[in-house]
Amino acid sequence: METPLKQLAEIVGGEVDGDGSVIITGVAGIKEAQPGDITFLADPRYEKYLKTTRASAIIVSKRIPDAGRPLVLSGNPYVAFIRAVRHFVPERNGRPVGVDPTAVVAPSAVLGADASVGANAVVEEDVTVGDGSVIHAGAYVGKRTRIGAGCVIYPNVSIREDTVIGDNVIIHCGAVIGSDGFGYALDGDAYVKIPQVGNVVLEDDVEVGANTTIDRATTGSTVVGRGTKIDNLAMIAHNVRIGENSIVVAQVGIGGSTEIGKGVNLAGQAGVAGHIKIGDGAVVAAQAGVTKSVGPGKCVSGYPAREHSLAKKVYAALQRLPELIKKVADLSERVRRLEEKSDG
Repeated sequence: METPLKQLAEIVGGEVDGDGSVIITGVAGIKEAQPGDITFLADPRYEKYLKTTRASAIIVSKRIPDAGRPLVLSGNPYVAFIRAVRHFVPERNGRPVGVDPTAVVAPSAVLGADASVGANAVVEEDVTVGDGSVIHAGAYVGKRTRIGAGCVIYPNVSIREDTVIGDNVIIHCGAVIGSDGFGYALDGDAYVKIPQVGNVVLEDDVEVGANTTIDRATTGSTVVGRGTKIDNLAMIAHNVRIGENSIVVAQVGIGGSTEIGKGVNLAGQAGVAGHIKIGDGAVVAAQAGVTKSVGPGKCVSGYPAREHSLAKKVYAALQRLPELIKKVADLSERVRRLEEKSDG
């Protein structure tokens, strides 16, 4: 697909600085780009590649006088580049058309206009599926589940009964939505299972990664707020509530009944204990272990998680621990000798 740079700038919401007649035929990263490609610069660490990139044009946030090629000025180069990718690389994922003959769709299920169900998928009783939503091969949708419009349910996803899914939600392969929460009471020497009679609610524009699990509530709802994105292999326990536009990165675990605010970033492998609160806009660093509530806007790291500025000082001190141990041993020996001399 050949697109003049001026036209592409309009598509991505930017402004051309230079020759707008340059023909763009594709997209690529700044290191890999070839003539005909458009690339972008959003991270200052990649500025060193401005001189060596072979791209025909670059999306940037500000004018670069000696760039040596046309630019597209954008307030958010990364988002503009995403729009360019969508322009040049159409959606690759095929979608089923209609209801595959091998799919099992209950008579009481209601499919919206242009909704599709793939091979060997199962849609149980009283399910509703919104307009244009796609249920891929092998997926399971439990009784009374409501799926909004424009959703994509990838192969082998399991959605248990009574789940509520908003519009434009994406759930990747192998995810399990609405499995029982992990709840038991000790009765004598045996554990008795606590019935999990709540559900899961995924609000509009949520994305759930592959093999992630979101447990149903004991009572009430486990809720993932609008626009929140969850990576692969995350675990979200019963009655958790996650606010809007938060990020949950791979291998994060969130304990039951914890409340996550809006715009929170939980980095990879962070663990969050149950029954605490993470305030709006907080950042939990990778592999942090959060045992207490975190205030709005705070950044914490380490185990147990503490203010990141303090955690860095602790890590720095730990690096000196062998030296300090040796110094204490030497001082102890000197004290012992002085005491012996004094006694003598």
